[in-house]
Amino acid sequence: MGQEKANLVDAGVIKAVGAFGGGIAATSRVCGVLLGGVALISSIYSRSNIKEKENPRMWSLSYKFVKKFEELTQPFGGVDCRDIARVDWKNREATKEFYSNPESRRKFCIQLVGDAAYVLGELLEAEKVS
Repeated sequence: MGQEKANLVDAGVIKAVGAFGGGIAATSRVCGVLLGGVALISSIYSRSNIKEKENPRMWSLSYKFVKKFEELTQPFGGVDCRDIARVDWKNREATKEFYSNPESRRKFCIQLVGDAAYVLGELLEAEKVS
């Protein structure tokens, strides 16, 4: 969705972030939403080859997004999937329960995705204005 908003749809990038779910390859580490947001910022502002200089906007926007994401996840105790979803992705039954039960912590993940997308959109819009 972020790529569509930025008019930068690239199937290769979408494929590259496929394993971000479940806290990076179902390890319950850093939330894929955080990494996906930083990946989107990088896809907009990073250099396209090693000989170019990095755009400082990439660093400042990524930093701002990380800080905002930390605020969003403060009620969960951290930015890791284990703090937010609290599911053992290697446990087939627990994963099935997470996706099928409307009362599972998935509702927090869905809300977090929306909140993070909104924050990211605001940051990118503010960058366009400045």
